[in-house]
Amino acid sequence: MIILPAIDIKDGNCVRLFKGDFSTVQKVAADYMETAVSFENAGAEWIHMVDLDGAKEGRPVNTKIYRDVAEKTSLKVEVGGGIRNIVTIEEYLAMGISRVIIGSAALKNPKLVEDAVKQFGSEKIAVGIDSVNGMVATEGWLEGSDVNYIDLAKKMIDIGVKYFIVTDISKDGTLSGVNISQLKEMAEATKGSCSIIASGGVHTIEDIKACKALGLYGTICGKSIYKGTLNLKEAIEIGKGA
Repeated sequence: MIILPAIDIKDGNCVRLFKGDFSTVQKVAADYMETAVSFENAGAEWIHMVDLDGAKEGRPVNTKIYRDVAEKTSLKVEVGGGIRNIVTIEEYLAMGISRVIIGSAALKNPKLVEDAVKQFGSEKIAVGIDSVNGMVATEGWLEGSDVNYIDLAKKMIDIGVKYFIVTDISKDGTLSGVNISQLKEMAEATKGSCSIIASGGVHTIEDIKACKALGLYGTICGKSIYKGTLNLKEAIEIGKGA
């Protein structure tokens, strides 16, 4: 299982939110490159980055930051936030981004996801499924829907999506532990037909062990690293272990 340390960017700063609420924004690190390098030094192979400004505005905002990390570190960069068209996806991949996350557009414009998978391949595209009480939320988590997260996942699998980032918004940034029941439900419903990345709520190494026990492809860690409740190097070693 891969561990993806996370950097969320707002106004050019490394921040974290509490349950996706933009009014709770808190700066967690002084410098994005310094932070990315520290992840690299801990043994991380991937980094998960979110353009919070982009998610809110529906267009890329902090592009230079992601390009910098892709060019100046050995990390494979996974980016989401504000990706609404094929041109943006193409531009991100051309600058060395390894995987692009489609979030809101997966619900509102599934044809974009289908076209992206066909054009760039399933290894380059992930769908972010963010939910509250099992129902998908969009537009930087500012809008709700009446679509169940598993129903959306199955629809995406049918059009060729392999990677899913599954976030329980009520857990995100809370350090209250991952939603194991939701992740287990997703894993069982998709029967190994996709690669699931857990997101939201990671607190201690026990969360990493629990996600690994479910056979997940990856786990994203953000606030737990910044707050010191999770040792990234230890998490990576457990993820790699047999």
